[in-house]
Amino acid sequence: MAALNQDVLVEVEEEDEDEEDGDVVLEELEQTIFPSYGTTSDQKNLHTAEWVEFDRKPDSLFFNDGQRRIDFVLVYEDESKKENRTKKLNKKRKQRKRENYESNLISNGLELEATRSVLDEHLIFVKVHAPWEVLCTYAEVMHIKLPLQPNDLKARDSAFNWFSRLFRVDENIIKPEQEFFTAPFEKDHLSNFYIQDKDMFFNPATRSRISCFRHKSEDPNCPSERYLLYKEWAHPQKIFKLQPLDFVRKYYGEKIGIYFAWLGFYTQMLLLAAVVGLGCFLYGCITKDNCTWSQEVCDPNIGGNIIMCPQCDRECTYWNLTITCESSKKLCMFDSFGTLVFAVFMGIWVTLFLEFWKRRQAELEYEWDTVEFLEQEEQIRPEYEARCTHIVMNEITQEEERVPYTACGKCIRMTCCTSAVFFWILLIIASVIGIIIYRLSVFLVFSSTLPRHINGTEAIQKYLTPQTATSVTASIISFIIIMILNIIYEKVAIMITDYELPRTQTDYENSLTMKMFLFQFVNYYSSCFYIAFFKGKFVGYPGDPVYWLGKYRNEECDPGGCLLELTTQLAIIVGGKSIWNNVQEVLLPWIKNLIGRCCTAARSEKVIPRWEQDYHLQPIGKLGLFYEYLEMVIQFGFVTLFVASFPLAPLLALINNLLEIRIDAWKITTQFRRMVPQKAQDIGAWQPIMQGMAILAVVTNAMIIAFTSDMIPRLVYYWSFSVPPYGNHSDYTMKGYINNTLSVFAVSDFRKESKPVPLSWFDNQTTCRYRDFRYPPGHEHQYEHNTYYWHVIAAKLAFIVVMEHIIYFVKFIISYAIPDVSKKTKSKIKREKYLTQKLLHENHLRVMKKNVGNIADKILNVTDTTFRPKSE
Repeated sequence: MAALNQDVLVEVEEEDEDEEDGDVVLEELEQTIFPSYGTTSDQKNLHTAEWVEFDRKPDSLFFNDGQRRIDFVLVYEDESKKENRTKKLNKKRKQRKRENYESNLISNGLELEATRSVLDEHLIFVKVHAPWEVLCTYAEVMHIKLPLQPNDLKARDSAFNWFSRLFRVDENIIKPEQEFFTAPFEKDHLSNFYIQDKDMFFNPATRSRISCFRHKSEDPNCPSERYLLYKEWAHPQKIFKLQPLDFVRKYYGEKIGIYFAWLGFYTQMLLLAAVVGLGCFLYGCITKDNCTWSQEVCDPNIGGNIIMCPQCDRECTYWNLTITCESSKKLCMFDSFGTLVFAVFMGIWVTLFLEFWKRRQAELEYEWDTVEFLEQEEQIRPEYEARCTHIVMNEITQEEERVPYTACGKCIRMTCCTSAVFFWILLIIASVIGIIIYRLSVFLVFSSTLPRHINGTEAIQKYLTPQTATSVTASIISFIIIMILNIIYEKVAIMITDYELPRTQTDYENSLTMKMFLFQFVNYYSSCFYIAFFKGKFVGYPGDPVYWLGKYRNEECDPGGCLLELTTQLAIIVGGKSIWNNVQEVLLPWIKNLIGRCCTAARSEKVIPRWEQDYHLQPIGKLGLFYEYLEMVIQFGFVTLFVASFPLAPLLALINNLLEIRIDAWKITTQFRRMVPQKAQDIGAWQPIMQGMAILAVVTNAMIIAFTSDMIPRLVYYWSFSVPPYGNHSDYTMKGYINNTLSVFAVSDFRKESKPVPLSWFDNQTTCRYRDFRYPPGHEHQYEHNTYYWHVIAAKLAFIVVMEHIIYFVKFIISYAIPDVSKKTKSKIKREKYLTQKLLHENHLRVMKKNVGNIADKILNVTDTTFRPKSE
């Protein structure tokens, strides 16, 4: 529904030529099952839709009589207008099915009106209207909770109301929703419900769940709900305003409402993380000039006199440590004490986010009447029911029921699906190995191509070292491969899940969620895990290097570690992913709708009704918001799992989410057909996924600080090896750190196959340096790990254990201290249960007692009259 003043839902009827006669499930009426198409014996008694001509009112949302509102629109192609595209028998079968389908709708109380398309005579639009009686009947069948009386509990005004009021939408345009106590609807107790206006009693989302009912505006000239949502919610000018969530829920339903509530809450919590992360980054920028080890790298008298060993065989040559001067300065901005503080903070922040979201979710469950939603039995998917051919005994009901496969068949399906998932995961791992081999190969090329003179005075050497060039190009190629594999696996995951054939839509979405997330997790994070925990960890030493596949020499990190490379990888993937997704979400539907409008304008200058304009919009798809959740949860992983290496990640995520909220709102209000509103109690399988990532994030950030950054080696040097007995300084200092952490290697100990080509200026040099903690040549344990190495390993392991236990302990305290349901919400729930008991059940018992008493009095009077003596 692209136009902004539309409120009509359009559903396209797609009929399969080979579809067999059977039970028809009308998903738009909460999966109510109607009789079989083929069981109607007398075709003359079928009810048919009323045929009318378009009344040339393009914005009308009513039948031609101007009284009955359009609640839903069905669309189908008229077989009689087709030219030999299908067989005559199939045409009659489809026509019979559709006629029975429409007759069943009319028999169940709905009113239909059919109109032929203005632009395409093959299309027929069937408008549906649900009367009051139908709404009441289905509200009782579906156990929909409706208002009993207004909330009479006193609300406490927050001290920050004056501040939050600045970010709220204009209350004169979208009025705040009045709070009610609710109860499951019962027609027999209609008088006990809070009904001031029948047209206002069922909100638009509730009406849409029953029959896609449109909320009636009090003012006929008032803009529609969708237009108001566009102006006050989706418009870019409202980017810093709070979302009108109650209004979104009323129009689009709880499933869309809960997504935007979660996304808005996540964005608000990111504000705190972004401020702290920006502060830590600024701290690193301010203190980088005081970074002693970086000054030693850039000092011509220290770093200028240190000759580093080649990092590859034969093609690479010796190089000067000052080449890494610029990268060491950048590394000081990220590898600082602020990084440690921020990693600990994020471990606590993620717990606060999840715990406070549980409270917020509990409030929404109560306010939106979804507390008891999961207790209702979910309807079976039509795809599942259509393949039920095997008969089994139900253990619960002890009755026979039909299933699509036997126990053996189910095992075979699960085995095939699991194997397919693992195959694609292995394919991703293979692509990561391919990137690693690319890095190893291209490093040789850059090492032989880029100028690497001993003085390091060329400008290109300051910014484009072989390590930097390899890292940037590999990150870009990795990002491209990630996006290509996403497109492929998305289709594969849907095919696997369809073959698995889950029973309900919730089962389907949960199964697809786990498959897609598992794939995305490996796809997006594998390269980051490699750089953080594997690169430069198993390289040996120049005299005995470690090789990949027996051919490619393993990569080494810069003298400052691999943290800067991990930061570069994260910046490219997070930034590129955000830009790609936003451009894709905006451009694709907009271009498709633009092409459709251009084709429509070229074909006709006629006045087009609203429902036909809506029909030409993009369908939102059966998975709905699945991809929006997936995108945000993957971002959540980047913000939490590797935040120790990139403190600006929360800030980038905050900026992206501010745009994401408005882009998603713009899409569903202007570019897509309106979804059939659905109930949803929570965010589903995404909640436990985020909880698992929160636990994993503590471990990954602790290991990044311990093994990827150089913080622990620097601390060990400062407190132990800068002073006696290991050091020569009288006070604790970082001076001499670079010289202490670079081991010495004798040039004569190079193996023949890895010895570099001798250079004229290097004839007098007998040693070179490399990044490791080993004894020098000539020592009795030469090239073995020295004492410093074992001190560093012990400190790293101790740091991981201490940091994990502290953060987990704080997380446990926070989880225990913050209840999942607030005291205010508990009071409302108790008050609602009391009113339900009082107004419905006790009144019902009182009426029954009164009726029984009247009957008893009549019986006694009749008995007394019958047995009284005649003389009296």
